[in-house]
Formats: sequence, structure tokens, C-alpha cells
Amino acid sequence: MITTILNMLRGERLGISPLAVGGRLLERLLGRLHARLLGWQGSYIGYGARIIGSRAISVKGRAYINRDCWIEAVRQFRGQHFSPQISIGRGLSVSDRLHLSCVGRVDIGDDCLLGSGIYISDHNHGSYSGGEHSSPDVAPVDRALVFAGAVVIGSRVWIGDNVVIIGPARIGDGAVIGAHSIVKGDVPARSVVVGAPANVRKLFNTSNGRWETVERKTSLSKLKMNHD
Repeated sequence: MITTILNMLRGERLGISPLAVGGRLLERLLGRLHARLLGWQGSYIGYGARIIGSRAISVKGRAYINRDCWIEAVRQFRGQHFSPQISIGRGLSVSDRLHLSCVGRVDIGDDCLLGSGIYISDHNHGSYSGGEHSSPDVAPVDRALVFAGAVVIGSRVWIGDNVVIIGPARIGDGAVIGAHSIVKGDVPARSVVVGAPANVRKLFNTSNGRWETVERKTSLSKLKMNHD
């Protein structure tokens, strides 16, 4: 604790350092208390974060979730009933303003790093393909929640700022998702994907230990999908 305080003091101007350090320490204590009350051992939940449906959310441990995040396992919506399950591995680190919403299944593996302003969801407001379509004459908020497919994020995945991930989606271990990308479909393990919609740009070569640019961009929609 003393080392933490000294490191905080070194980074601030002398005139404001007591206030800055005091505020951060109080926020840290409250954030750890919030996580402990949820049963998330060794974890931290930042100021302004909302965790809804906690009975359906499991965390293996050491999750760091920053300010103003909204994680919700949706059990009911306008007469609809769901059985959601959110599973989070060890060592998750999340910056500000993550919005994660689940009516079915969202899994996040171990040691993942998520940037700011990320949206992850396994459902849509309304149906726009398949058999029954939603009418544009109905307000979006009154349209049924429709499960689109599970979101499964592997271990050691780095997701950049303002990424949107919509199910069905499966992101392989060690993948990197570039900022502002839109992901739906399969992301290969140890790949770099960028764009809206996301395309595979690089793959990790285990033989030489280098990330190598693919010869031609590969859309995720063209990859073979095998979702639960």
C-alpha cells in the first residue's frame, strides 16, 4: 500500500497530490468492496459501474473493471424470460465504459485486455432476417429481444477501443481486435483483425515468432463458422 501511495504522489503536482491520492485510494477501496460483495475474489469494480443479474455472472478471479461499465445478464424484458450466463476468466482487465449485455451466453477467457467504449452483445432489438421480421412501425424499444448467437472470447485476447462484437462470434486465443472494428463471426486464434466489418490482416507465425501480413484481406463472414 505504501508503495502504491508513493507512486501516485510521484505522478501528481504537489498542490493537488493529497486530494488526488486520497480520492484514488477511496475509490480503490470501494471498488474492491463492491467486487467482494459480489463474490469476485481479488477483483475491482470502478466508480459508476453497474452489474445487473449477478447470479448469472461468474468470475474466476482478479478482474479489473473500470469506471462506468455496464454488465447485464438480462433475465426479463417486456414479458420475455431468458436464462443468461456470463462467464469471465481470470485476469480480465477492462478500461472505461464497457457495455456487455447477454440473454444467452457470453464467455470471456483468461488474461484478456479490453479498451474503452466496447459493446458486446449476443442479441438484437428485433428480428431483421429469417422467418419473422420486426415491423419498423414498432418503436425499437418495444421490439422483442432476439438471441443472435453466443459470444465466445478466448484467452489472452486484446480488444481495442470502441469495438462492437455481436453474436454469433467466436474469437480465438491470442487474437487482437483493432480499434473501431465490428466483429461478427469467427476470428482465428493469433490473428489481427481490423475494420467495419472486420477483416483478417495478420497472422502469427509460430515458426519465426512474427506477425505476418496476409496476402489478401479475409472477411470473417467467409470463414467457416461452428458455433454452439
